Amino acid sequence: MDPGISEQDDEKKKHTSVCVGREDDIRKLERMTAVVHDREVVIFYHKGEYHAMDIRCYHAGGPLHLGEIEDFNGQSCIVCPWHKYKITLATGEGLYQSINPKDPSARPQWCSKGVKQRIHTVTVDNGNIYVTLSEEPFKCDSDFYATGEFKVIQSSS
Repeated sequence: MDPGISEQDDEKKKHTSVCVGREDDIRKLERMTAVVHDREVVIFYHKGEYHAMDIRCYHAGGPLHLGEIEDFNGQSCIVCPWHKYKITLATGEGLYQSINPKDPSARPQWCSKGVKQRIHTVTVDNGNIYVTLSEEPFKCDSDFYATGEFKVIQSSS
């Protein structure tokens, strides 16, 4: 490590915004992938809003950038192409359907597993899309697959 750069400076750098592309491009494609401070993310444009999250699914590392967006219980979710896990674009919550087996007239209800996928901030400035990594201090299940050997974006170097 560079002796002139403190750990605190390095941590601050991780939370600076990074330009990942042009607004026109993501609106056309509806999604894009990027590496932001060594963390792979997928950025979605859906129903007029931008969302960014870790690229690999919290459950088994499935490639979320290849999943379909569907609405469940009024929430837009990315559906992991590997195991069909549903993750809300807005909060990163995992959704599942539950039913009371003791009630014969019960209908399945959508429930939350809690936040499982780390969500990042997307901003637009002068036609450019910027992603700022989450500063939330909690451990998120998707953190395990976010870097290292699980990377899916090939670097150009």
